[in-house]
Amino acid sequence: MNEAEGNEGLKDFIRDRVQADLAARKYPGVVTRFPPEPNGYLHLGHAKSICLNFGIALENDGICNLRFDDTNPVKEDTEYVDSITEDVKWLIDGWADSVLSEKTFFASDYFEQLYGYAVQLIQDGKAYVCELQPDEWEEYRGVPEKPGKESPGRSRSPEENLALFERMRAGEFADGEKTLRAKIDMASPNLHLRDPVIYRIRHEEHHHAGDQWCLYPMYDFTHCLSDSIEGISHSICTLEFEVHRPLYDWVLDNLPVPQPRPHQHEFSRLNPTYMVMSKRKLLQLVEENHVSGWDDPRMPTIAGYRRRGFTASAIRNFCQGVGVTKYKGLTDVSLLENAIREELNKTAERRCAVLDPLEVVIENYPEGESEELEAVNNPEDEAAGKRSVPFGRRLFIERADFMEDPPKKFFRLGPGREVRLRYAYFITCQSVEKDADGNITRLICTYDPETRGGHAPDGRKVKGTIHWVSAEHAVDAEVRLYDRLFTEPEPEAAGDFLESLNADSMKVVTGKLEPSLAELSPGERVQFERLGYFTPDAEDTAPDKLVFNRIVGLRDSWAKIAKK
Repeated sequence: MNEAEGNEGLKDFIRDRVQADLAARKYPGVVTRFPPEPNGYLHLGHAKSICLNFGIALENDGICNLRFDDTNPVKEDTEYVDSITEDVKWLIDGWADSVLSEKTFFASDYFEQLYGYAVQLIQDGKAYVCELQPDEWEEYRGVPEKPGKESPGRSRSPEENLALFERMRAGEFADGEKTLRAKIDMASPNLHLRDPVIYRIRHEEHHHAGDQWCLYPMYDFTHCLSDSIEGISHSICTLEFEVHRPLYDWVLDNLPVPQPRPHQHEFSRLNPTYMVMSKRKLLQLVEENHVSGWDDPRMPTIAGYRRRGFTASAIRNFCQGVGVTKYKGLTDVSLLENAIREELNKTAERRCAVLDPLEVVIENYPEGESEELEAVNNPEDEAAGKRSVPFGRRLFIERADFMEDPPKKFFRLGPGREVRLRYAYFITCQSVEKDADGNITRLICTYDPETRGGHAPDGRKVKGTIHWVSAEHAVDAEVRLYDRLFTEPEPEAAGDFLESLNADSMKVVTGKLEPSLAELSPGERVQFERLGYFTPDAEDTAPDKLVFNRIVGLRDSWAKIAKK
């Protein structure tokens, strides 16, 4: 799917609802929002939400707010605010950045207004101060099949509750000593409507609001009112918030908020195979050093994918291809890998690199001499042109491209066998050198100087073509071969997700690269011919140290495993 021109042609039940609302003139325009909590880095599931919210705004000449729903000072941090801001802008750059509001919004900027709304509920007899502790409340709340018991504080007068609430704000009580609850329905089968907490005490400094508050609103109270304050028309959430929607509506129905008020719509969250998407579990991976950080290229975070070398457009194409439904199911991560593979096949220039080098000496090539050969940069793009690659007497080839006793269908190099060196000559292996342990250390070969460019004047054919790098001109690089972080499609299904960590999710080798690769900058992507797509690591590459990340292989190596 090519989404460079926008999302034209996309249809789903949420887009249908947006069009119906516009046709009925329910809202003056479309205003959506992407509202992460800054308690971790964004992951692939957030990318789907970003694409949906910004995409709908883009399709309808609307706007989309980036808002931080920052109501919990204990878990939130400016590090996450900065990373989320960077991720969102990177993901929508050149696609939907025109609909991003100029201002970045914070729910914490509304704390005074939210406090006023809470006071209004207290005055109207629709909220009260409660002393019950969480374990006590479990007993009072009860189960869906039976009505709960009323809190002892439920019968207080509005005046008493208001006085206690003001003392809560003044810091007179300890954390957890008192809460403010909405007075709704203790017999409701939806437990979220059984007098939910809407304010709790936290004597913690806030990353954005500073030390002004020790009284913080709960997410369910804050989210709907933030939507209202910002004039959101369509509040789009994942399905786990469906059961929260009656509370969303209750708050807005019972306060004097501007009309028309927003409506919440839910869709199924993204659940890719071979990943965990829980922020808590991703944080565990980081804190227990199973990965190097939130931006480890094996992590399902947007930062991790960006560092690994994925493009924003490939991630967007993947998210749009998955679609928007209410169906809960697994999404094969190979769809994402195929999205970047398909894009880079068209756009990435080709280069030669050898990752498991075996030395080749061409004994009939003149010693001390070398030449420049012409190589195609991208056979899929004629405009990419050609480049020069050095060729000499000593080369490196992949060790896997030679077998001392090859089977019949092995069409690469072996004793007495002839192969084509890509862009270069035909060579024939004459002998093999080994060390004291019997390991092959060097191949002695000859070349046919009449086959420059890979074609024989006499018309003879060879079945094998292999890549190579001139030993005299090669540059060394650390090459990180990344793979899926887990070995099981559903890491959490069998219990402890850590038990299915893939021990081979990163292999580090020293590669021999053609010299032009030393000039590549982070963000530039190339195909190592016959090996996969690679990019310089944005964090660790330095002028005196080349580090390359494998973005994805040329083929899905997991497809055969999945069939077993």
